[in-house]
Amino acid sequence: MCGILGWLGNPDPNIARKALDRLTHRGPDQQGEWLDENRSIWLGHRRLSIIDVSPLGRQPMVSPSGRYVLCYNGEVYNYPALKKELENLRFQFKGTSDTEVVLAAIEAWGLRAALEKFIGMFAFGLYDREEACLWLVRDRMGIKPLYYAHNGAELVFSSELKPLKLIPWLDQSIDPVALDAYLRYLCVPAPLSILKGVRKLQPGELLRWNGSNLESSFYWSLNDAVENGRENPFTGSRQEAADELESLLRNAVSLRMVSDVPLGAFLSGGIDSSTVVALMQSQSSQKIKTFSIGFKEKAHDESRYAKKVAAHLGTDHRELILDPGSILEAFPKITTSFDEPFADLSSLPTYLVSQFAREHVTVTLSGDGGDELFGGYPRYFWAKRIQNFQRRVKPPLARVAGRLLQAIPAWFLDGPVSSLGGAKYGGSGGLSHRVHRMGKYIVCPPESVYKEIVAAWKKPEAVLKTFKGSWEMPSPLRFPELDWAQQMMAIDQTNYMVDDILTKVDRASMAVSLETRVPILDHRIVEWSWRIPLEYNLAAQGDRGKLLLRDVLYRHVPKELIERPKMGFGLPMEHWLRKELRPWAEDLLQPASLKNSGIFRPEPIQKVWEKHLQGENRLPEIWTALMFLEWQKGWSAQP
Repeated sequence: MCGILGWLGNPDPNIARKALDRLTHRGPDQQGEWLDENRSIWLGHRRLSIIDVSPLGRQPMVSPSGRYVLCYNGEVYNYPALKKELENLRFQFKGTSDTEVVLAAIEAWGLRAALEKFIGMFAFGLYDREEACLWLVRDRMGIKPLYYAHNGAELVFSSELKPLKLIPWLDQSIDPVALDAYLRYLCVPAPLSILKGVRKLQPGELLRWNGSNLESSFYWSLNDAVENGRENPFTGSRQEAADELESLLRNAVSLRMVSDVPLGAFLSGGIDSSTVVALMQSQSSQKIKTFSIGFKEKAHDESRYAKKVAAHLGTDHRELILDPGSILEAFPKITTSFDEPFADLSSLPTYLVSQFAREHVTVTLSGDGGDELFGGYPRYFWAKRIQNFQRRVKPPLARVAGRLLQAIPAWFLDGPVSSLGGAKYGGSGGLSHRVHRMGKYIVCPPESVYKEIVAAWKKPEAVLKTFKGSWEMPSPLRFPELDWAQQMMAIDQTNYMVDDILTKVDRASMAVSLETRVPILDHRIVEWSWRIPLEYNLAAQGDRGKLLLRDVLYRHVPKELIERPKMGFGLPMEHWLRKELRPWAEDLLQPASLKNSGIFRPEPIQKVWEKHLQGENRLPEIWTALMFLEWQKGWSAQP
């Protein structure tokens, strides 16, 4: 895994080298650069050696014919099979890296045809010397990032945003639309970036630059995967579907276990990571190294479950217990690593478990993607419930029912009603929170329900000093033929999974020079998942999803080790902010600090903070403000 940087038009090699140095964490093992004979194209590369650690894998790499120059970040996992095909076409190889295979495949079949054959995660710049054009490419699922900027005569691209700060002509003012999107959805969605002058390549996108004009196209899209899945539905039983899924997962895991350096896996003890680790261990003669983190607060600690799964599978397991001090100490490094404001709380433990794992391995596998592909998030259960209600109840009566549900006193729902079963309801916000939400949602169309569920600040304009427009999230209605739950899964796969989950995994792991691979997001599994009936993933009754993944997992791990309420990488941050982390938060949220940011109006944020301190959970809103202020402080401090 690597860091890449390119500057075309009128590059300054001295500035370019300084910019490339800011990607050293992504590639600490080697550095390379290429400057064309006209001094109009500079390509730079920082290498984390994973496959063929010898100098024969050095980049930027020129193709045997001299036509192409490749600056490549990623892994094409099926490169050995492609290499055999190419050797049959009389291609010869000097080393054993996948980079050589990628270049040869492009020479043999052309860029688009080669991309169709690649199974992997990647982002790269490819300069075609014959046609005098640059191609920028991102993998189908958006696992690896790529930023770019241009001014008509020049273009730059980079794996991260921070190197581009050194480009003299770049517009570095904050994009107000990106800021609005961040405050709503905790991250900045592609193609936006937090800076006006920079954009991000989207998953499956091809961008061609001929020296003056940019042309965008897509070689893969989720829309096509959804449509193809509906046209070719899986007709077998659930048992047969589980058999096929296990075969696909086993192959995806096997491909991602190829490495010339030490390899391990993250293990939370949940369904997704346990499935990946089980399939890894079943295909390894050595004990797989597994890593988990825990918290002193038992309500948020999953480490004991991970330990039990590891013991059953026979892995070489290690765990790290976190406290507020370790989190606070890591804040500056984490916010700097993300380049853009990023408010997903799980970025903190993800960074720390990556740092912990890097002490022992250079590559890890993770279970990311299982929730989005196989129906693991509560919002999918909500969508199913709401759609069923709206099918049965006409709008006038639904509005009355919604008002009645919202009017039931919280004390009554969380007290007498919740205790009828013999134990007080322990879900997030109590029973009243669920009932009141249901009252609000049952009168909403699907796109409004989705935004209500996932948004932190519902109206960012209320807290911004100036407001210049909203980012419109793609509507679930772009998939009208799907059930509401499937519509939300599709939107998550194109937005939340890419801009939040995969961004988190990439930045947190690469900040410590760790390559993380995500086998569940093999594009063949993504495409196959859209052939499966919804009832194979979501139970007919109750809040229970990922049925197929469970079916596969329980062939390897006893059900009783897994069946428990979903926790994920949860942090007790709601409580920490009222206690151990309160001084840090209050320092950032002082009216003067908020005013000096030039972004926020202090009064509304102060009101939300006071409500949080009084016991109302306002963590999502508060955390977006805190993380923006931390990011702004770190970004401003960089030269």
